[in-house]
Amino acid sequence: MSETDKPVLVEIKDIWIEGRSDEEWLPIINGASLTLRKGEVLGLIGESGAGKSTLGLAAMGYTRDGVRIKSGSVTFDGVDLIAASAATKRDLLGKRIAYVAQSAAASFNPAHKLIDQHVEAPVQHHVTSKSEATDDGIELYRRLRLPNPDEIGFRYPHQVSGGQLQRAMTAMAMSCRPDLIIFDEPTTALDVTTQIEVLAAIRDIVEQFDTAAIYITHDLAVVAQMADRIKVLLKGDEVEEADTRVMLESPKDDYTKSLWAVRSFERPAKPAPAVDATPVVSVQNITAAYGKLPVLHDVSFDIHAGRTVAVVGESGSGKSTTARVITGLLPQLEGVVEFKGEALPADYHKRDRMQLRQAQMIYQMADTALNPRKPIGEIIGRPVEFYMGLRGRKKRERVRELLNEIELEPDQFIDRLPSELSGGQKQRVGIARALAAEPEFIICDEVTSALDQLVAEGILRLLARLQDERGLSYMFITHDLATVNAIADEVVVMKDGRVVEQGPKADMFRPPHHPYTDLLLSSVPEMDPDWLTDLLAERGVENIGDAAVDKM
Repeated sequence: MSETDKPVLVEIKDIWIEGRSDEEWLPIINGASLTLRKGEVLGLIGESGAGKSTLGLAAMGYTRDGVRIKSGSVTFDGVDLIAASAATKRDLLGKRIAYVAQSAAASFNPAHKLIDQHVEAPVQHHVTSKSEATDDGIELYRRLRLPNPDEIGFRYPHQVSGGQLQRAMTAMAMSCRPDLIIFDEPTTALDVTTQIEVLAAIRDIVEQFDTAAIYITHDLAVVAQMADRIKVLLKGDEVEEADTRVMLESPKDDYTKSLWAVRSFERPAKPAPAVDATPVVSVQNITAAYGKLPVLHDVSFDIHAGRTVAVVGESGSGKSTTARVITGLLPQLEGVVEFKGEALPADYHKRDRMQLRQAQMIYQMADTALNPRKPIGEIIGRPVEFYMGLRGRKKRERVRELLNEIELEPDQFIDRLPSELSGGQKQRVGIARALAAEPEFIICDEVTSALDQLVAEGILRLLARLQDERGLSYMFITHDLATVNAIADEVVVMKDGRVVEQGPKADMFRPPHHPYTDLLLSSVPEMDPDWLTDLLAERGVENIGDAAVDKM
């Protein structure tokens, strides 16, 4: 049966969606329509604020708080989801319609183990017994390449990495083998090697169970591997829609062409530091553990003034753990961290205010890093007061200066709450909060991974400008090798808590490489719909979803 012969599963016709702002309703989606057949995958792309997630949720008959469907229709397998009763929707959601959110950390209940949350839907919908759902969950964990699949489900969300949590949520969505899954940026938090495994497993399960999917992403190379068709949105308007191959080869609209051309930013190479120059931060022979579990093994590298060192590696390689050691959040067992030649106390409680001030962090998920109850002025103002001693009018003036520095208009943003900002704007606030302490060194922990490519490029340009103006040194934790190529001066590659290779960026992107670095470089998706299939075949994977993935 061809795709066009398959029955229509989801049909959205001329839907208009609005969001409340103060006392008025503002448009979010302007008369969009889509048709999705059983077993078909539709890719939704567009920059931040385009309406991708809002339209994806509407396909479930759902809107977030403060959002309403003004007009139009949403039909799922003949059921009018807008007019459907709450009982009808409860019977569908989780069982026949599932959702994979972008931020797994904000989506799981922190008080319950992963497997307990996994079995909830199949048990409540009477799909399987609890024991059968548990066994199936473990099998899905195995297919999605989670470590220790027999045991990891019995951990709490905070006891696994962000990438592992994202895969656990994908498994949970698949627990009832739904007819429709909304994937909202499901691989955003994943490194390139894990992303391949998850994409392969998702594609296999979608094909095996003839599941329809709406795949929302800002990563064009990823959507090229997953979607049969692509729809482009811009500020709530439909731009164009076409078969994936047609869209990639010959996009018609100028906006779509601009998306295809993003990530052109690349900093010119900086001269190497003087041989006798003292690093701003020096990590020397660090060994660290979580309890009795060793996680870092003899890790060493230097970060010099005004330079960016990118630390790359897959989930669990030790990148963020190294950052925790540098900031004193995880005292090392062996080794030393020096700032400008002076050893820092291992525990941040023993560091003075000046030592704390000099190393700041910008976090991956701005949604969870900013206090949702505090206005932007107060979020940025706290470090201004704590580190610089400014209060009252002087503090507010300094906050306004910082907002200008990150290219946000003070009058428009200083009194807003984080929920009133886009993802890119929230990340800029995170940058301003770090700058408020007047540091010399900033750790950027996956700061662009949750952003669409246009917004991410803007953040990279902003960070580059601030580095030049302030002489900042960056440790840039990332799994995005395009970001590494754009902004890094040196690269440190980590695996299993060890540094396997390091050196200037130009050397790291030029063979010969360490075998693991080769694996990372070959795992970066390309704008070719056949890329994933060809790569899996090259690596000897016959069945995408089975244990043969271990050969990778």
